[in-house]
Amino acid sequence: MPRRSTTHQRTILDKTLVVDNGGFSIKAGFASSTPSLDDCHIVPNCFARERDKKAWVGSEIEACRDFGEMAFRRPVEKGYVVNWEAEKAIWDSTFLNPNSTLSCDPHETNLVLTEAPNTTAALQSNCDQIVFEEYEFATYSRQIGPSLNAYHDIQHLFGSPSRNPQAPATPAECLLVIDTGFSHSVVTPLYKGRPIQQAIRRLGVGGKILTNYLKELISIRHYNLMNEEHLVNEAKEKACFVSNNFRNDLERTWKGAASKHPSPEQQQQEIVIDYVLPDYNAGSTGHTRPHDPSLAARVKKMGAMANPGGIVEDFMTLGNERFAVPELLFSPIDVGMKEAGLPETVLQSLSGLPPGLWPAMLANILVVGGNCLFDGFMQRLETEIRQLAPEECVVRIARAPDPIKSTWQGGALLAADTTALKAVQATRQEYLEHGGAWLSRIFAGAATR
Repeated sequence: MPRRSTTHQRTILDKTLVVDNGGFSIKAGFASSTPSLDDCHIVPNCFARERDKKAWVGSEIEACRDFGEMAFRRPVEKGYVVNWEAEKAIWDSTFLNPNSTLSCDPHETNLVLTEAPNTTAALQSNCDQIVFEEYEFATYSRQIGPSLNAYHDIQHLFGSPSRNPQAPATPAECLLVIDTGFSHSVVTPLYKGRPIQQAIRRLGVGGKILTNYLKELISIRHYNLMNEEHLVNEAKEKACFVSNNFRNDLERTWKGAASKHPSPEQQQQEIVIDYVLPDYNAGSTGHTRPHDPSLAARVKKMGAMANPGGIVEDFMTLGNERFAVPELLFSPIDVGMKEAGLPETVLQSLSGLPPGLWPAMLANILVVGGNCLFDGFMQRLETEIRQLAPEECVVRIARAPDPIKSTWQGGALLAADTTALKAVQATRQEYLEHGGAWLSRIFAGAATR
């Protein structure tokens, strides 16, 4: 005899936790009627172990002062959670620790959780089981991360008047999201907030590959920093930029290095800089400074330099590494990756759409993710997309006000509208009655209730 379906009254609780579970960090916070970026907290999504074997979990790393030779273990690989044992330990310290700012009772909390596009069914099932069977959240919605950006006031980013803040946030009709983060870069076309699956394109270059490439270059040319992931990642963020004329900048680095007495005009245009390494014992952080060829010669002879305060200061001179590393986002073939660059990936994504949608998509391109914070990135991306796009199409590209927290804020805007949130949430009772397969169809929009 077929099982009779039981009708449950679906209710949305007052507290909603929005979690953007990224490969490098977790962006999490509680939604409110007027969400702001201050409500979002960034938690490192990793384990770390010091040289003396002391272990740090998640937000505990913020208290660490010595990152020398620190080993990191991350539960997210290539954008997907593949180690839920490690991820659960980080979630426990973040969401179940009474001393945590994000502490909550899952039984009294709605959860909005992001996932990477094209996540496999097996990984989605694992995630659903953890949420409903391990943590027992009251209600839960699993959303593709880039799709939450559709709830922003997109037209305001392009200069139009702001929408009514009192009105519920409705998703943009057409939006092309470029999300270039730690694990990968992905281009996702959205129509009324829903991803167009056949047009999603992925580039395997993200912040992790850029950091590893910079580690290799520095280890060959300067110091062996293959075990210094944190140090090199900071150097990448502070020193690297995207070149808008790669050949010209490459030539300038050689000529700049050959000039022993550069003029003031040459110094302003200088690409070669010195990066002062952090001193964890003294509590100093790494920073950049203008390159001094004569000083570099002295240091090469002496091996170290004592500044006026008497503290030993080590540094390395960075030249074409500064722009050769981010260049992988536009030319992955430089390291043997047989993939198209980011602008070509955008056009590949458009090729999966009806031509009638091209003008609307090209006129509404939103860029999020930490890699778009490189100096020169937006100018280079817009220039190359304009060169590839049809002449009759207007190309408009905007970067989110906070590219790192943008996806979280989009989820918070969705959660602020109770009606919209109720339409995408599933209760634990529904999951226990219908099972994981039904839940996947609900989240994919292939089934109705």
